[in-house]
Amino acid sequence: MSGGDIAGLIAAGVFAVLVGIIALPLIKLGKVFDETTLAIRDTSKGIAPILEESTVTIQEANKQLARVDTITSDVAEVTGNVNSLVALFAASVGGPLIKLAGFSAAVRAAFAGARSFGDEAPSKKHAGTKPAGNTKAASPRAIKKARRSDY
Repeated sequence: MSGGDIAGLIAAGVFAVLVGIIALPLIKLGKVFDETTLAIRDTSKGIAPILEESTVTIQEANKQLARVDTITSDVAEVTGNVNSLVALFAASVGGPLIKLAGFSAAVRAAFAGARSFGDEAPSKKHAGTKPAGNTKAASPRAIKKARRSDY
């Protein structure tokens, strides 16, 4: 064996040791890739039911929102109807009530004027003057103003 053959054998041995040293991390890296593949497979199996459940949940939420939208539109319609009913009631009953209140205030004023006129003795000082009470019919505005001041 010559010196070149011995150098070739040494180089081959060093190369084999080097390949062995490099092969160990590659084998470990292969195991890591296998574990990663298994973890991804398990995760994808677990995600599929979760996605199906979330799809069902979102569909049910959309159904409930549609029901709430219907309820909201019905409430808006009822509110409009109540508003119209209140306006109709105020127009049909409120006007006559104001007139009745004005009439009753005028009657009270007339009775109060008649009472104060009947209580006083006629004298020369009051001859030709009007009675003390207000015999004029009160307007609805005056009645409202009097009611506000009563409270």
